[in-house]
Amino acid sequence: MEQIKMEQIKDAKTLIEKAFEARENAYAPYSGFQVGTCIRTRDGQYILGANIENAAYGSTNCAERSAVFSAYSRGYRREEIEALAIVTKTEKITTPCGACRQVLSELLKGDTPILLSNGTKTVVTNISELMPDSFGSEDLEETNSKAANLEREG
Repeated sequence: MEQIKMEQIKDAKTLIEKAFEARENAYAPYSGFQVGTCIRTRDGQYILGANIENAAYGSTNCAERSAVFSAYSRGYRREEIEALAIVTKTEKITTPCGACRQVLSELLKGDTPILLSNGTKTVVTNISELMPDSFGSEDLEETNSKAANLEREG
């Protein structure tokens, strides 16, 4: 795949700035690790997300999933999401956790630009690069098809 440069992404600077604004809304009393995300849709909307922690850790929701779930709740789908920015204020660029990668692999197109930034450095990637050979709906279709055949035969 051809590497996308930040300059090629429409409104990349705005996308990152809005993700940093979203980061300010993070609720992270346990880890102190604040993450912000911003999605830009094809029709020019910006949808923000921040991580929201919970004392029952499994109930925590990451910024990436907050933003993507919000976009889907508004009726947007993978074809309408043009780009996603994920930001932290850490020395090293932070990438999405495994759960977020799984969700992004299903709810974004594989080549949707993902901008990762710490405010000093920005890297452009996509979910196909972050999670190659991901488990997806096509894996379930094969299993469901086999199960249906077994039911008919049984």
